[in-house]
Amino acid sequence: MAPMAASSMNASVEVAAGVPASILEHFDVPGGLIYGIGNDGRQDDGLGWALIDVLEREGVCRHAQLFRNYQLQLEDADLIRGMRRVLFVDATKSPEVADCALHAVEPKLDFSFSSHEISAASILATCRLCFGHAPEVWMLAIRGYEWELRMGLTPASARNLRAARQHLDCAAQAGLAYPDPLLTTGDRHERAGP
Repeated sequence: MAPMAASSMNASVEVAAGVPASILEHFDVPGGLIYGIGNDGRQDDGLGWALIDVLEREGVCRHAQLFRNYQLQLEDADLIRGMRRVLFVDATKSPEVADCALHAVEPKLDFSFSSHEISAASILATCRLCFGHAPEVWMLAIRGYEWELRMGLTPASARNLRAARQHLDCAAQAGLAYPDPLLTTGDRHERAGP
């Protein structure tokens, strides 16, 4: 699937039967999980939680479970094992991400995990290894800039949060389950990671 160009399309876009009208609708299904990662006491590290806050305020997720945690943990493999689709949302420092980027997560035991860090790829691989199956998993990375012990997002990351929310309303493509990037912004089409 070719990357989708950034645009703000209305969620009521007509699509083929069985294909969700928007990226958000793809995850807002029974067995869907939207998992915000971060810490709202560390400025832009709170972007994952902030997106969950926005979705709760809007009341747009009628089926998916909305969840917040400070970081991914090994136990999250058990959390996601019964899910159909998972969208992890986290802040990124990567200069490769203009404002946000969405990409499929492939299972990989990358041995990055410690008591303070484990990748979504390792969570997915652990789920598959321990339970014999795993859900479809994507990562929405939102660009952040400041990580000090201070409440509130920086103005630049707040703009990126708004852009990320708008992009979730973009029309979904039939090839959503493929590992190619689903959404990038600007002229960049490379994968982004937290």
